[in-house]
Amino acid sequence: MVGIRSCGVYIPYYRLKRADISKHWGGYQLQGEKAVANFDEDAVTMSVEAARDCLKGLDTSEVNGVYTASTTFDYAEKQNAALVSAVLDVSPSARTVDVATSLRCGSSAVSLAVDAVKAGTASNVLVTAADLRLGLPNGSKELEFGDGAAAFLISDSDLVAAIDQAYTVNNEMYDVYRPSRERFVRSWEDRFVREMGYTKIVPQTVTAALKAFGMGPKDFTRAVFSAPNPSYLAGVAKSLGFDPKSQAIDPLWSDTGYMGSAHGLVLLAAALEYSNPGDKLLWVTYGDGCDVMALTVTDAVERCRQKRSVQRMLESKADTSYPKYLRWRDLVITEPPNRPRSEPASAPALARDRKAGLALYGSKCRNCGTIQYPVQRVCMECRAKDNFDFYPFADKVGKIVTFSHDNLAVSPDPPTTLAAVDFEEGGRMMLDVTDRDPAVIRVGLPVEMTFRKFRFVEGLQVYWWKSRPVR
Repeated sequence: MVGIRSCGVYIPYYRLKRADISKHWGGYQLQGEKAVANFDEDAVTMSVEAARDCLKGLDTSEVNGVYTASTTFDYAEKQNAALVSAVLDVSPSARTVDVATSLRCGSSAVSLAVDAVKAGTASNVLVTAADLRLGLPNGSKELEFGDGAAAFLISDSDLVAAIDQAYTVNNEMYDVYRPSRERFVRSWEDRFVREMGYTKIVPQTVTAALKAFGMGPKDFTRAVFSAPNPSYLAGVAKSLGFDPKSQAIDPLWSDTGYMGSAHGLVLLAAALEYSNPGDKLLWVTYGDGCDVMALTVTDAVERCRQKRSVQRMLESKADTSYPKYLRWRDLVITEPPNRPRSEPASAPALARDRKAGLALYGSKCRNCGTIQYPVQRVCMECRAKDNFDFYPFADKVGKIVTFSHDNLAVSPDPPTTLAAVDFEEGGRMMLDVTDRDPAVIRVGLPVEMTFRKFRFVEGLQVYWWKSRPVR
């Protein structure tokens, strides 16, 4: 039996009200808000956040595969799964795979992971899906798209939900697409996209899948349909015989927007949080075809409620403004800072710093127990030399002992907040503080670690860790 052993979700801290967008441009208004990634977030950082939630309490040495999925990876040539694996401190022998270019790539990655576990080539495969898609300003997609990520650990033991059966159909058509040289998602005329795309392909595929499964709508406690908007979902669910109000609902769209390849995984994670042992779930994703899976919830589903729940992610938020959003996405031209050019990034230095910089390990002296960052060959307390163990900081909570707000530093979200953070078990770091309201930063404020974009220089995206108020 193969299925989901653990799940994790990540919804960015900031929200942008759709009414604020419409007010800026005029025209019709949509209700609700959408999740907006900060200026220092992308598909990789959000994948890491969801994966950390998924692997919380588990041994990363058990993970022997990492499959990352997104339509918005920053690099056209460089494997993102390898970077995510390094940050999570997964074994270098783990198989790493990127799955991309389709909104169905998240469920495709899950299918590949299931096949790998069934074949015996892996026993625990981590699958992440994350997207940060852009619609043109003053367009419907700008109102609809939101940012987010999810992660599943696919395994053959200790499951919270077994994946019993799967069915897939591919479909070639130009409904929603984005050329590799462009930033903004395009689509054909709305009626064609709706009637020849989602509302045609999904019912056909689900009907064929249910026939192949030997099941009907009444056999499922809940049907999880990933749809670009609620109107697509309601019509399709009803036509298939599912109750849109009880069996097939999307409780997230009005709060987060459509999160691309991650949307279906986030919805399934949310459904698991409210499921009971024995419940049957139907999971449907769409994009250049359709994937359908039937799942059975197990007694271990209680573990899903102990993770960073979708509801808690929805409630942990702060509003941002439309002008700030435009600046974060480089959608407006602003005067460049009158500063010297940034020093070039160094690939050899980044390679040497992999364990301390990406996985965020310091050192703990075996002789006196002093914890230090970065790794020190000579202990600052007892002077013992090369007598230490690596010590992980990424999962630790610290407190701000002093801080400054720099209004002159170059930042898309001024002021830049820099803090000295002391960790409970020992160690101190100087860290940028992100996802914060400068007015509430204070000495003694608890902060946690978050993996973020640090700077982009000469084609190299440098990532490092920052702190944020505990969510």
